[in-house]
Amino acid sequence: MAHVFQVTVDSPTPHDLADWWAEALGWTREPSDEAFIRRMVDAGHAQESDTTEHRGELVWREGAAIRHPDEPAAPRVLFQLVPEPKTVKNRVHLDVRVGADQQEAELARLLGMGARELHRGRQGPSSWITIADPEGNELCLS
Repeated sequence: MAHVFQVTVDSPTPHDLADWWAEALGWTREPSDEAFIRRMVDAGHAQESDTTEHRGELVWREGAAIRHPDEPAAPRVLFQLVPEPKTVKNRVHLDVRVGADQQEAELARLLGMGARELHRGRQGPSSWITIADPEGNELCLS
């Protein structure tokens, strides 16, 4: 039996990090349903404190999600609010496959967006560049 899943990333600033990853991957941020949020608050199913504004839009405070723009059934990435910053190495990370001929250009683009290069690796014919997003979450460009 196949299962549908999402990858969840803890973040003290989930909306900002979702924006960064959406731009980094060329994905889209899931739109906020402001009318639904307002109905939930008005009906007492949520409180104003459960919401916030992000770039002029009413959103749920607890998180934001992104997904592939052309494959709506593909797994999504959810950025979930946590109070603390990242402090240790990730046990799971994303490998973003850009192709060997695009690694340096993609590295330069992501560094320009606030990423940091951590190290470079090679195994046989395969090579990768490990970087960190603005909150320190590791990802590899391969």
